[in-house]
Amino acid sequence: MAKPFDVSKFRKTLTKSIDGLGIGFNDPTDWVSTGNYTLNYLISGDFNGGIPLGKVTVFAGESGAGKSYICSGNIIKSAQAQGIYVVLIDTENALDESWLTALGVDVSEDKLLKLNMAMIDDVAKTISEFMKDYKTLPDEERPKVMFVIDSLGMLLTPTDVDQFQKGDMKGDMGRKPKALTSLVRNTVNMIGSHNVGLVCTNHTYASQDMFDPDDKISGGQGFIYASSIVVAMRKLKLKEDEDGNKISEVKGIRAACKVMKTRYAKPFESVQVKIPYETGMNPYSGLTDMLEGKGLLKKEGNRLVYTTVDGTEIKQFRKAWENNEEGCLDIAMKEISSSLKRLSNDVEEETVEPAVEETIKLTVDGHGDVHEVTED
Repeated sequence: MAKPFDVSKFRKTLTKSIDGLGIGFNDPTDWVSTGNYTLNYLISGDFNGGIPLGKVTVFAGESGAGKSYICSGNIIKSAQAQGIYVVLIDTENALDESWLTALGVDVSEDKLLKLNMAMIDDVAKTISEFMKDYKTLPDEERPKVMFVIDSLGMLLTPTDVDQFQKGDMKGDMGRKPKALTSLVRNTVNMIGSHNVGLVCTNHTYASQDMFDPDDKISGGQGFIYASSIVVAMRKLKLKEDEDGNKISEVKGIRAACKVMKTRYAKPFESVQVKIPYETGMNPYSGLTDMLEGKGLLKKEGNRLVYTTVDGTEIKQFRKAWENNEEGCLDIAMKEISSSLKRLSNDVEEETVEPAVEETIKLTVDGHGDVHEVTED
């Protein structure tokens, strides 16, 4: 009789022979909020989710689209609230201490390390050296860490610097896209099995393809393949007063966010997030429009109505919904999240007792939303 295969011995042999080998699944355990419930939902499928540690996330958009506001402001603030240490790499020399503080970021050294870098090689070396030291620590002593690079588009290659010094600007002949791809690809492999995340901003340019009008992300496609989440952003003008009335004066921006790639929800979903200059982003911004677009909020006259699981109707004017008066949006989010959680836990259909007259079924529409249908 053949000797049974010793799986545990094989695993140990592999681990010892191949440096950096990871065995098993590495599903994200920590999620960092973007500061907006709708954007969290479109990225992760959870209103209280956001972006995961252990993965690479890219926010790309034109200048002034709100990339730095979300990444260097909201995400860092959310990470610090969860006890996650942040390493902020500023390649544009544009992130002032007063601006970060105004956004609620704790700039003290025990919460944030800000580095100013211009070279791709230096960023790669910084992350590599950090991960080498990180892996030497015992598991229980390894902190949760998030790297934020703002932005990839401003990073330089040695060729760029050399040509500038010589006054001979021929371009880097495609070296930068290859370097960015290498940076992201190696980072993915290094952080994948650890509670370390990477969030980057990048630039976009207008598409010249009439059949594919979406803005294109600079730096080539290589690093896009290695990223788990890619969000494209466009800048629109916000011409509304505090009461939501249309005015001619620009009061802020509307960040049009489109989730181009995600492994945790349906891709190509969009939301317009309002960011007033004076008050900043409302975390509920865009949520009313999303719920209405998915048919969960229905128009009745000049009001919007949401029907809860127990049949209660919440009827409010649009402004009241957008301001979350009486916690109306909180109720809707809680019920949707609860239904999604129950759906994921129900691997097999439940058997209903004959004495029960009503059968509760969960249905999922084409948008990935869950609805309960009651049949007598």
